[in-house]
Amino acid sequence: MSNTKYILGSFADPDEMMHGIDKLQANNISIYDCFTPMPIHGIEAKLGVKPSRLPIAAFIFGITGTILGFSLLFYTMAYDWPMNIGGKPSMPLPNFVPVTFEVTILICALGMVATFFFRNHLFPGRAPRVMDLRATDDRFIIAIDANENTDHGLIDNLLKEAGAVEVKYNERKYVSYE
Repeated sequence: MSNTKYILGSFADPDEMMHGIDKLQANNISIYDCFTPMPIHGIEAKLGVKPSRLPIAAFIFGITGTILGFSLLFYTMAYDWPMNIGGKPSMPLPNFVPVTFEVTILICALGMVATFFFRNHLFPGRAPRVMDLRATDDRFIIAIDANENTDHGLIDNLLKEAGAVEVKYNERKYVSYE
């Protein structure tokens, strides 16, 4: 078994990369991931990427913010220090709406930022991970797991037939900027 972990096909054009994905999938070769310098419409469906669960996280953070905002107002205005101001009730629900709304937005926004950093492994002091440095500039990269797909010659030929400018064999999982 070789030391190669990933086979990288580098394309200069997004249409050629999409054609490469079609060729690989037609030959039952599983694709690890694709790296592009810009969003490409339809690539998620072609690769079989599941829909994001971020809306569920946003909803949970929003509900948490609503409960915290309302609880804060209820505790301070009706339970801990109820005051009779001009004969008004100590728990006026319409007056709670603006503060509850703002706390909902605050908790939801902060929670989504934390989720973004956690989900993308963007922790302080962590070196960025990219398969090929040119994927952030002008190349479109298809990464194929070399251990899962053993016919490297077929993969190399299919990538070159699809228009790959270069086919590389990565020895390590990631290449850092340093």
